[in-house]
Amino acid sequence: VVSGFTGGSYSLSSIANSDRHNNRCIGFASPTPDHIMVLEKDFPRLNVQINTGGADTTLLIQGPNNDTIRCGDDTGTNKDASIQDTDWKAGRYSIWVGSFEERARRDYTLSVTE
Repeated sequence: VVSGFTGGSYSLSSIANSDRHNNRCIGFASPTPDHIMVLEKDFPRLNVQINTGGADTTLLIQGPNNDTIRCGDDTGTNKDASIQDTDWKAGRYSIWVGSFEERARRDYTLSVTE
């Protein structure tokens, strides 16, 4: 679990319009990743969850060698973003936590679970 805050004006769609499952990549963040996650082994399934208490957040995760993009928006009726996906390869992942509104500052925690 790590924490941070949103507040950028860089459009995440400029990194990718959509991810490997054709989910749209939306929201605004800083041009540099908010977090770096290093997986030392492959994981068959991971869940990446943002918690702001319900603010409208987005996620973009760029995989090792920039070859895999995963994007997330709302989680059910909750406006906080999450990504549940399979086939996470060992390596370095860049994580951007965005907000639906440009420059909206939202404090968050980010958690990753199997």
